[in-house]
Amino acid sequence: MPIIGKVDSLWRYPVKSMRGEEMEELFAGYAGVYGDRLFAFTSSAAPAGFPYFTGRDQRQMIRYRPRFREPEKAARPINLREADENGAAPLSASPEELMIDVETPDGDVFAIDDPRLRDRLRADQQKELTLIRSERAITDCRPLSLFSIQTCQQLRDEIDTPVDKRRFRANVYLDLPGVKAFDEDALIGRSLRLGTKVVLSLIQRDSRCMMVTLDPDSADKAPAVLKTIAQNHDGFAGLYAAVVIEGMIRKNDPVELLD
Repeated sequence: MPIIGKVDSLWRYPVKSMRGEEMEELFAGYAGVYGDRLFAFTSSAAPAGFPYFTGRDQRQMIRYRPRFREPEKAARPINLREADENGAAPLSASPEELMIDVETPDGDVFAIDDPRLRDRLRADQQKELTLIRSERAITDCRPLSLFSIQTCQQLRDEIDTPVDKRRFRANVYLDLPGVKAFDEDALIGRSLRLGTKVVLSLIQRDSRCMMVTLDPDSADKAPAVLKTIAQNHDGFAGLYAAVVIEGMIRKNDPVELLD
């Protein structure tokens, strides 16, 4: 089957809507990326169908930087070799081993469960925030998100201003030189192999919201990003995928089109 590109970069987001961390490698499992969106905050003012407190509510939230206290425990399942060799279910480290501290934009550091962090996030908003933790990624739609750098470059040209790929908060950014920008949409229903093992089924396009308007470093808004996606691309940019075969993905891994 043809090699259509390579893995450009890998990202995970330990706390939903906070800053992501770039990875040299990550484990992609059926439930999503290991260590991705383990924590989230819910809001008393949010609707039941989407109860989360995110950058939509407090745009500075995307500048908060979460870090695992024991990064080696958070890097991959604790029984990865056994899972690879014998087909055993991948196991997570304990909640204590996957504890997170969060650095605020001002440089203060709080444990993820410190009430002062909730107060800082809430600022003067009259709502109650509740921290939740999950064994699987707390995602909006599907467990894995993909975005091509060609699509990002196309948006830069359409808007005529630099567009940081991090706005799109993907897990896997792909360099697909043989696939035109936004043409990856035609791959829905097909499968990709990343590296030597991981197989993904491409399920649907990613419907975009105001989060893409936020600069990942300053949280300043650029409405033209979402406006351009809405007007030129029906509101979609990027793809969601399901993991068919679990395993490690590494930066610069080849991307193979299987069917």
